[in-house]
Amino acid sequence: MRTQPVPLDTPTLLANVMSDVYPDARGRFGPFGGRYVPETLVPALDRLQAGVDRYLHDSDFLAELHSELDTWVGRPTPLTHARGLSQRWGAQVWLKREDLTHTGAHKINNSVGQVLLARKLGAKRVIAETGAGQHGVATAAACARLGMPCTVYMGEIDMERQAPNVGRMKLLGATVVPVTSGDKTLRASVDEALRDWVSDPNGTYYCLGSAVGPHPYPYIVRELQSVIGREAREQMLKMTGSLPDIAVACVGGGSNAIGLFHPLVKDRGVKLLGLEAGGIGTGLGENAASLAYGTPGVLQGTYSLLLQDENGQIRETQSVSAGLDYPGVGPEHALLMSIGRVKYEAVNDDDALAALAECCAVEGILPAIESSHALAGAKRFAHANRGTKILIGLSGRGDKDMPTLQRTVLKGLA
Repeated sequence: MRTQPVPLDTPTLLANVMSDVYPDARGRFGPFGGRYVPETLVPALDRLQAGVDRYLHDSDFLAELHSELDTWVGRPTPLTHARGLSQRWGAQVWLKREDLTHTGAHKINNSVGQVLLARKLGAKRVIAETGAGQHGVATAAACARLGMPCTVYMGEIDMERQAPNVGRMKLLGATVVPVTSGDKTLRASVDEALRDWVSDPNGTYYCLGSAVGPHPYPYIVRELQSVIGREAREQMLKMTGSLPDIAVACVGGGSNAIGLFHPLVKDRGVKLLGLEAGGIGTGLGENAASLAYGTPGVLQGTYSLLLQDENGQIRETQSVSAGLDYPGVGPEHALLMSIGRVKYEAVNDDDALAALAECCAVEGILPAIESSHALAGAKRFAHANRGTKILIGLSGRGDKDMPTLQRTVLKGLA
């Protein structure tokens, strides 16, 4: 649904952001966010909000969560000085290694927290959507660990290009449901998960994987993923004696980026840069860069920036990365861009794949294609700002991307 832009009181909104008083009681990040859902889901969201208020910052809940993060997920994740990239780029490059978590990406931080919450709320089963498959794998693993049945919805196109993760989900005991409707990617998977949830809002818990959707999901995901930025901030101070000049992360729906950015937002001396999927061009349907090219509207329960035509019809997206291939973005990112606290740019497919190959060659690290968008954007920044200290959120590892890499990067090396 296409809507008119809401006027921004930028000074007030910036002050609220710097004071960490957002979202408001209605789930709004300035003009963005809120709830746009069928009436049948309102009681479920109210119960979820009550559960968040009761448990999310409760000492007993946090003790159990941190125990799982420390002893099962593998936190804290390391901060690695990328010596090869630093030398090549003329900057000091540091990588926050979410690729080293159990299941191989940042998604596990959120899944463990939400499945614990689902158990507290008395849910009988957990459902999830997935694009690149990492959220599906993380949720399947968390459900296996905590004894909850799990169903994952995944677009037919994504199942083909992320085949290794489909197998992993099944081995972890999840039922994987192919989505053959719509664009057969992440957006269609969210639609199917929402339909499932509407059919059983009492017994089913929807574990949403990114910082999108109706309130309180963007808040829940931010709170659970902020462990990334808290750790990275502390590690940078300990290892280098100061904060980075800039923190860089890839942005699809935005969970990895908001997890890195949120604990650094109040550090005025730290620039924040998000990199979206620029795909193959700047035209509608050629990319998945909602912040760069989107307009305000409502999608899947929230008001944010979307890739839509003049009639408000959501357009299909294009990206070599399944995890960034989504036509919207979390409402908090829309706010942070609108008030100028975070800068967002697009990185095209070719530059992301080139950055992936470079990281493999000089660091011995195979990053996810999603993360490679952040690497490409950081490289661009480094070349224009020599000698700076750059913190990059390496959101996941690239094992899952081998079918795509066989057709792209490796084909060029043959």
